[in-house]
Amino acid sequence: MMDSAGASSRINDEKSLESGGHHHNHNNHFFHLVLRISLLFLAVVLACLVLYHSVYSFQFFPNSMYNPSASSQGSARGIISSLAKDDPALVGVLKEAAMTDKTVIITTLNEAWAAPNSIFELFLKSFRIGNQTQGLLNHLLVVALDQKAYARCLALHDHCYTLNTPGIDFSSEAHFMSTDYLKMMWRRIDFLRIILEVGYNFIFTDNDIMWFRDPFPHFYPDADFQIACDRFYGNSFDLNNSPNGGFTYVKSSKQTIEFYKFWYGSRDKYPGKHDQDVLNMIKFDPFIRKIGLQIRFLDTAYFGGFCQPSKDLNLVCTMHANCCVGLDNKIHDLTILLEDWRKYMSSPTNKSVTPQSSWSPRRCS
Repeated sequence: MMDSAGASSRINDEKSLESGGHHHNHNNHFFHLVLRISLLFLAVVLACLVLYHSVYSFQFFPNSMYNPSASSQGSARGIISSLAKDDPALVGVLKEAAMTDKTVIITTLNEAWAAPNSIFELFLKSFRIGNQTQGLLNHLLVVALDQKAYARCLALHDHCYTLNTPGIDFSSEAHFMSTDYLKMMWRRIDFLRIILEVGYNFIFTDNDIMWFRDPFPHFYPDADFQIACDRFYGNSFDLNNSPNGGFTYVKSSKQTIEFYKFWYGSRDKYPGKHDQDVLNMIKFDPFIRKIGLQIRFLDTAYFGGFCQPSKDLNLVCTMHANCCVGLDNKIHDLTILLEDWRKYMSSPTNKSVTPQSSWSPRRCS
């Protein structure tokens, strides 16, 4: 009886031990499972932190390899953004000057060109004597680069905005390709990016361009970026045309904003070059095709200049004093140009004016 009872007790003890072992093994399995899940969760959290740090760092390091225009994120852009993009004065004057489709006509002005009897007065006069162009003055925004130019603008025009650049004086005549000239041109490019970013289309026009007719009927409806030419070779799609940055029509879009960033950023790749030279180099860049920018070049028959004059006064919309060096020479020749136009408009037979007699000889012929 005792042996039987002992045997039974041992069997029960073994079962109990076996049951405890299974329970212990189950606990170990559960512990390892929890540990693996915890480690996996920790790895995911760490990966997210690394990714966040990378993105955050990218946003604030302008020399990132991400974007060919990355250098445009530098100090000069920061100055303009802080002065212009969120400036209530800019927002207000854009609203006042804009057409119903949020298009504004923009020109820049400094003291030298704003002085009495200088180019700015000729520029405004061309709108007044042009064929149905006076109304376009309601949509002209004059961006003054110094305080005297701003004061002069206020005396002559309704829509004026002052764009100061700390530490730089743009008031005097900036001779072609001088240091101040280059700074002024690049300042202009980055400011125009701001206009696009706040949602406005623009026609940019130098004030040594005379406006004789409404240009809108001669723009291409499917183009993002349209530009006048020093030399036009007959095909508006041909990248070999020689563009002139003094007259552009640009629609606000992701493509044009990226293009202006790229254009401005490319100044570092081509130091000592002005915006027009750089444009001539980057217009073939694969980045332009990548962003899907539609570029068209404007025919000099409508948008002419001294480099390649519009030959028919029955067609001309604008004439630019390009290929003409020196403020005095520009004033002299543009005065002649306006007189030619006045004679054309007053002639009862202006429709028959021949190309050969369109324009009088000029200093900058």
